[in-house]
Amino acid sequence: MKAIVTTGKRKAAVARATLKAGTGNVTINNVSLQAFDPAIARLKLEEPLILAGKEAAKLDISVNIQGGGFMSQTIAGRLAIARALVEKYPKLKEDFLDYDRQLLVADIRRKESAKPNSHGKARAKRQKSYR
Repeated sequence: MKAIVTTGKRKAAVARATLKAGTGNVTINNVSLQAFDPAIARLKLEEPLILAGKEAAKLDISVNIQGGGFMSQTIAGRLAIARALVEKYPKLKEDFLDYDRQLLVADIRRKESAKPNSHGKARAKRQKSYR
């Protein structure tokens, strides 16, 4: 089987997932999924694998994530894993979309750019005093 490479993004985090035939090993940045902390992030990353069921048990998935905070990295990794599984097993697409659309569709929201005269914030302006 040829390796499948997919990507996922969330804010500044970019994840690249490589899926190939194997024994069910999942690594995130060279750390086993079972050893991945915090627990909430591990549970999020497991969602597409649980939904895939037995199909995921026959595959090795390696995810490399860079940039962003831990939750953005988690969601980017989850997106990359789900996309790889759908590329391998197209029938999973409907199950993933029914469960959570964010498994296959990236959240495109980004930080709003700062404006002039705003103390480095996007919308807050310098106060005026006429007294």
